[in-house]
Amino acid sequence: MAHWGMFSARAQAGEVVAVHPYAGDRDPSPILGNIPGSVRHRARITGPAVRRGWLEDGPGPSTRRGNDEFVAVSWDELTEILAGELRRVRDRHGNRAIFGGSYGWSAPGRFHHAQSQVHRFLKMFGGYTRSVHSYSLGATGVVMPHVVGTHWKLFARSTSWEVIARETDLIVCFGGIPLKNTAVNDGGTSDHPTRGALDRMRARGGRIVSFSPIRSDVHGEHEWFAPRPGTDVAVMLALAYVLATEDLADRAFLDRYCTGYDRFEEYLLGHTDGVPKTPEWASRLSGLPASDLVDLARRMAAGRTLVSVTWSLQRVRHGEQAPWAGVTLAAMLGQLGVPGGGFGHGYGSMNEPGLAPVPYPLPTLFQGNNDVEDFIPVAAIADLLSRPGEQFDYDGRRLTFPDIRLVYWAGGNPFHHHQDLGRLRRALQRPDTIVVHDPYWTSMAKHADIVVPSTTALERDDLTCTRNDPLLVAMQAAVPPFADARDDYDTFMALAYRLGFGDRFTEGRTSRQWIEHLYEQWRGFVLADDRRVEDPPPFGEFWSGGHPVRMRTEDDLTLFEDFRTDPERNPLRTPSGRIEIFSAEIDGFGYDDCAGHPKWYEPEEWLGSPRAGRFPLHLIANQPATRLHGQLDHGAVSQASKIRGREPIRIHPDDAAQRGLGDGDIVRVFNDRGSCLAGVVLDDGLLPKVVQLATGAWYDPLDPSDPGSMCVHGNPNVLTPDVGTSSLSQGCTGQHVLVEMERFDGDLPPIRAYDPPVVRPR
Repeated sequence: MAHWGMFSARAQAGEVVAVHPYAGDRDPSPILGNIPGSVRHRARITGPAVRRGWLEDGPGPSTRRGNDEFVAVSWDELTEILAGELRRVRDRHGNRAIFGGSYGWSAPGRFHHAQSQVHRFLKMFGGYTRSVHSYSLGATGVVMPHVVGTHWKLFARSTSWEVIARETDLIVCFGGIPLKNTAVNDGGTSDHPTRGALDRMRARGGRIVSFSPIRSDVHGEHEWFAPRPGTDVAVMLALAYVLATEDLADRAFLDRYCTGYDRFEEYLLGHTDGVPKTPEWASRLSGLPASDLVDLARRMAAGRTLVSVTWSLQRVRHGEQAPWAGVTLAAMLGQLGVPGGGFGHGYGSMNEPGLAPVPYPLPTLFQGNNDVEDFIPVAAIADLLSRPGEQFDYDGRRLTFPDIRLVYWAGGNPFHHHQDLGRLRRALQRPDTIVVHDPYWTSMAKHADIVVPSTTALERDDLTCTRNDPLLVAMQAAVPPFADARDDYDTFMALAYRLGFGDRFTEGRTSRQWIEHLYEQWRGFVLADDRRVEDPPPFGEFWSGGHPVRMRTEDDLTLFEDFRTDPERNPLRTPSGRIEIFSAEIDGFGYDDCAGHPKWYEPEEWLGSPRAGRFPLHLIANQPATRLHGQLDHGAVSQASKIRGREPIRIHPDDAAQRGLGDGDIVRVFNDRGSCLAGVVLDDGLLPKVVQLATGAWYDPLDPSDPGSMCVHGNPNVLTPDVGTSSLSQGCTGQHVLVEMERFDGDLPPIRAYDPPVVRPR
């Protein structure tokens, strides 16, 4: 099982040479094609290593990270060095000086899950400064609990694809429903139903309206509205204005199930700021005809309508506003909790929304309690390292950045997720020590002081399942561990014994015994269910049989159906128990950049700003179609999309012609933060003045010693601004950035992203 699908593997001489998708998958992901050849790729880390400057000069800030050679050490040496440094930092600076970074996407296994392993270890060591939420959902994760009392239910218990295919007349999707993103689910997936569900809905007469500057963000027939990027909230407000002024809003629903609509309507009609949010007003901002917005609002009120907002819309400044406005628009239609109507967040963002959940707890490695209270929003890592002792706002609280001396990273690569990589590199110069567990020489590994070689999921036994997939799967190792790589569990076990808590960390279990223990715990939950689909066998039989266990799923769900049926008995977990169109709590925080109701805020990075005079192209830095984040960027599918080794950038033919560019040209994409090279792809399915460059190309600076150096491979995060969504959530804003581009006529520099650094013997 991989994040992008279930498969069987054929191995030869320690390498996976072929994969075959699960026969029950209706639409297997082509990303599986990145797996063959990945185990023994030259980018693999062959053994433990320590950066030479750190080894010779000792812990401390360094400008040589990312541009230094490494020294190979034995596992015993690494364990002793790392245990000693952990003790030093804890004893001199306290546990809050340790930042435990992990993003959780490293592998789909339930036990060999890097995030769980590193957090369990650091908690038992006395705690660590942690991060909360995700780069994908930093804004939504904070605002939605205020508005609808939950976050995870918006995905895990969303209206199912089967209900949508059967009941929905009209999907109005802001950000589209990009099939490419539905290839993946955290923890794996055995089926990809999105394409088929949309086809069945259309065959029944349903319609899809997509608001996106990229036409391909919806597969198949649909109505394409291409607003200027960043103006979706203005469009939603205009649609709401029509509903309010033409007596199309469901006032009875708003009165019974919502609170604060009257405050929002005062703003909508312009009574509070003198600006009615009319379709004409939105047209001036978005570029869309006002008459089209009026017509659409009327159609939305005339049938069963689902308002969908992708995760991409909240990865911008003021990103809290789009999902909040989407909920408000759906509430005005009065269809929340009605099969096929209402609101959806994340359809087309991952292969979880729309899939039926399982009613059982998943097998989970217990991590324990963290004795350190300090935390940061996950996208604030550069601020954390650069601004020790400074205060920042977050969800009504005033917090302080701790003074971090040791960064311990396992299971992630911030050079994919984070913005303004020049700033991140300068921030990474400051700590005393950076520790990285990774199978590959990613950019984060190259910026480490202590490098721990990890196995991949193909090299170890595990089991996996997710909360929205019916199968629990035995993941049996396809090949032996590569070179001197070790499971993270074995690394942490050795460290824990060296630091005096080994028995507590292991509880006396080997990896295999832990896997069996987690399985049997989960098996007990299933056997207690009188409606279970099948009896899960004892572990030995399950493991030797090699067949997945099928769980019962909760089919035909409708989001908020229980709440709609009886709001008094099933209140939302908001202060009012209802949908908070106006949140007195958020309003009480007094933030200038996030009001108590959905509101239009003019972005800094958009085509209507003065900045567009210098950088007249709006770049969409979205997720790639050929890989998951930056994982296996060296794989065959990802490599096939490259142009002369560079990441492709899509541009409208008219914009290309103005710059004398043609298909296949290499261009320098730049702004005042940085620059990168990319390969031109002409595409008339883009709004003019919009270009698209996916994230995930491994960062490859022309001059590794210069944090501001051009990335020769095409990582857009050398361009994106490192600033939070707002004072409320401080989420990631990496989706939108203004740029310019020009033909690159010089000698093309080589791609070195996958080359290991120099590693010399001890």
